[in-house]
Amino acid sequence: MNPSRRNFLRRAGVLAGLGWLGRPVAAREEPPEKERQNTDRDREIFRSKMSLAVEQQLQGKPIGDIIMSLGLSFLGTPYVAHTLEEPGEEHLVVNLRGLDCTTFMENSLVLARCIKKGRTSFDDFRRELTFVRYRDGKIAGYPSRLHYFTDWVHNNVRKGVIKDMTLELGGVAATAPVDFMSTHPESYVQLSDPETVRAIRSIEESMKKQGYAVVPKEQVKGILGLLRNGDIVGTATTITGMDVSHTGIAVQSKSTIRFLHAPLSGGSVCLAEGSLGEYLAAHKSMTGIVVARPLEPAGT
Repeated sequence: MNPSRRNFLRRAGVLAGLGWLGRPVAAREEPPEKERQNTDRDREIFRSKMSLAVEQQLQGKPIGDIIMSLGLSFLGTPYVAHTLEEPGEEHLVVNLRGLDCTTFMENSLVLARCIKKGRTSFDDFRRELTFVRYRDGKIAGYPSRLHYFTDWVHNNVRKGVIKDMTLELGGVAATAPVDFMSTHPESYVQLSDPETVRAIRSIEESMKKQGYAVVPKEQVKGILGLLRNGDIVGTATTITGMDVSHTGIAVQSKSTIRFLHAPLSGGSVCLAEGSLGEYLAAHKSMTGIVVARPLEPAGT
């Protein structure tokens, strides 16, 4: 789960299947030796993805198909909450061993961009991940991380990483304010600092001005044929103060579009049963979708 809200969601009765905004009350701590072991394992997994790209000749395929292939290669990878929350100053966290819905989507996208660009070193991956995860590609403290999905979409549209397809697919303007983080600072260890809370509130005010759209749940069945492999899908939510509660990847399977994701309820990366429309229908707290289409990297 990726703002921290596990206890909040338990009280709201909507914990199963959610994941975009979730932060722990306390940051994780790991011994230095364990961190080194994890980094080595991440490098091994990264190399395995690059080998997969060679075996399947992925570089010449559309980026959406590459994202789909990489996403499917993560099937069975365990769900691990709060993977981005580590002690100390904000820094890039790489974890390919355990994924939440955010890091599953981001890692699949970033690996695909590296493959398309022919930049296949682990350092290339780290640079690309920084570019996608942080506002304007720069780490400048906790607020520089793109915490809200629609803010992530807006900033990555500006960076030429994705195209927001939601309006084209029949989306309507959302009207509810997005302010979960600033109104629940006690849920975030990093928001114990009033100055950081003010910075987050300023970001939320900017988001209000820029706005976002959502394809209503009841319309999703009718637009499934317009979705493509690798489209990034965020599920809008009824939770007060939040825009999106969960994310995943659209995959063409069994003549329909299905939802590939890292759900808390399933414990690992999986392909949801039935169509994306059926998945949404099964979750009352999900009100629709936001769709971002990955763009071919410049020069490829």
